[in-house]
Amino acid sequence: MSDLKDGTGTTATPNRTSVDMKLEVVVIPVSDVDRAKAFYAKLGWRLDADFASGDGWRVIQFTPPGSNTSVIFGNNVTPAAPGSAQGLYLIVSDIEAARNELRARGVEVGDVFHGGGDVHAGTDEPYIAGRRRVSGRDPARGSYGSYASFRDPDGNGWLFQEITTRLPGRVEADTTFSSSADLAGALRRAAAAHGEHEKRNGGVHDGNWPDWYADYIVKEQAGEPLPQ
Repeated sequence: MSDLKDGTGTTATPNRTSVDMKLEVVVIPVSDVDRAKAFYAKLGWRLDADFASGDGWRVIQFTPPGSNTSVIFGNNVTPAAPGSAQGLYLIVSDIEAARNELRARGVEVGDVFHGGGDVHAGTDEPYIAGRRRVSGRDPARGSYGSYASFRDPDGNGWLFQEITTRLPGRVEADTTFSSSADLAGALRRAAAAHGEHEKRNGGVHDGNWPDWYADYIVKEQAGEPLPQ
């Protein structure tokens, strides 16, 4: 999930509570439950539940790949208007791969875009980085900087956001990966960085590369300075 900053420009870190509060369910308002079920199944998301009762109540739950949070929708589960859920972010480590996968599944996904500077300028639909959408990936390929959007049949709005390195303070001490694909991506980035590390050291093979990889991956996820 995206990291926000306080008014001073630094990452806001509230005091730790004594009880974990895990966001696990987001409710999506839809008008046609079966149509929505078919759409979210087409995304390749895992169907967790489809419960119904004789009084017109029905609830369906899907979970995106690698996500700890699920979405639910159905009949008589929310008073929100169908299509009113906007700004639903799916964090990915490779935005082009994520976009291409959904397009291969027959889902219409917009072009990749990045922010255009002044968050108050522009006339595009607002998103987390402002009101200007400039075509293409963030030129610096910075983490948090590239997006792509799509909608479900009711118009509920989803966005991919590419994140490879977390801002400081976003990740706690434990390093975890929600899927094998995310771990593989971290290993590839560590391998590329380690190759540059060996070049800077005369091209000599580094026998301690497993420790170097581990240090790189942990620091990348925690948003700490990366080893050189």
